[in-house]
Amino acid sequence: MANRYSLWSLLKNGLKHNESWQPAWRSPQAKPRYDVIIVGGGGHGLATAYYLAKNHGVKNVAVLEKGYLGGGNTARNTTIVRSNYLWDEAAQLYEHAMKLWEGLSLDLNFNVMFSQRGVMNLGHTLQDMRDIERRVNANNLNGIDGVVLSPKEIQDIVPLMDISAKTRYPVMGASYQPRGGVARHDAVAWGFARGASELGVDIIEQCEVIDMIIEDGRIKGVKTTKGDIFADRVGCVAAGNSTPLAKMAGVRLPLESHPLQAFVSESMKPCLDTVVMSNAVHGYVSQSDKGELVIGAGIDSYLGYGQRGSPHVIEHTAAAIIELFPSFSRVRMNRQWGGIVDVAPDACPIISKTKVKGLYFNCGWGTGGFKATPGSGYVFAHTIANDEAHPLNKAFALDRFNTGHLIDEHGAAGVAH
Repeated sequence: MANRYSLWSLLKNGLKHNESWQPAWRSPQAKPRYDVIIVGGGGHGLATAYYLAKNHGVKNVAVLEKGYLGGGNTARNTTIVRSNYLWDEAAQLYEHAMKLWEGLSLDLNFNVMFSQRGVMNLGHTLQDMRDIERRVNANNLNGIDGVVLSPKEIQDIVPLMDISAKTRYPVMGASYQPRGGVARHDAVAWGFARGASELGVDIIEQCEVIDMIIEDGRIKGVKTTKGDIFADRVGCVAAGNSTPLAKMAGVRLPLESHPLQAFVSESMKPCLDTVVMSNAVHGYVSQSDKGELVIGAGIDSYLGYGQRGSPHVIEHTAAAIIELFPSFSRVRMNRQWGGIVDVAPDACPIISKTKVKGLYFNCGWGTGGFKATPGSGYVFAHTIANDEAHPLNKAFALDRFNTGHLIDEHGAAGVAH
């Protein structure tokens, strides 16, 4: 990269009072025509553009973002990364993403702050424990790390957790993926944007797609708030806004869009060095590099695009976390937000061609899209470049909802993250 970050560049720019740093990515005017248009400037869209340029040599690419870069769900999640899914198809896709995460900072020459602190899924009933043992065994068969922990082993890792029998939902055990963890969501978007821009990709912000240009069943381009932009291939990666985009092209997606909420506490000294999740009480918590407790809730039951959510969801999740960590009851909440997630009937994504030639959709990630960011971009870039699914996303085609070949991951995706 021409604008490579290194110890030498840090020293050199420091001596110049940090006034000569180059912009991390270019902000050009849109050209009238590109080889590929990516609709959506979040992590998945930027990763798709990066891998199109890097792996397939397709560099005449525009990423169109209706707001600011990474301002959608990429910046509205709880940053958890894991690959311990149950079914082979999902597990292999997320494990591919995990392997990319492990070398992503080096690949992008940008610190995405990926911290492999482990992810723990708690079991509170005998059925929970049966499901945990089944999933860990399935993970191990797929070459994915995972162990079953006893309450004593949980206490050794997370001393603050109340594992006594007097709690409302006693902790009977947990699954644990040591390679799981968290990453910095903003840094992921910035890193992919910088990498794609260095390879020639145009990133166009404040450019909303308002219609599709389709002739004789083939995509020709898109109408935007900055004028018409033409391309023979268009990939849509717009999370909760995928359904309105698909409607422009006459494509019906089996998705529901819901608000998903999360909140963070005031900053504290380090007290939690892993990720703790619970399906039964429906909450999950980790501690950020700034010392905040990052707490995730579930989706609101209603459909909508409001990025606020209902107060009772936050109240329920706060009560659940305090049940597990009584000492957190004295911690003040700092801020709350909501993102719009696109939930598919089988809790798995859609990475697919459509009936419109040259139009592709990457959506349906629901509550767990962040963890798949590099893997999603990798396979979607392959699909667009070759007009053929990558082996890892072949099972996630749109027509599975007609054929009945669903991949039911509601159990492994039961906690919203």
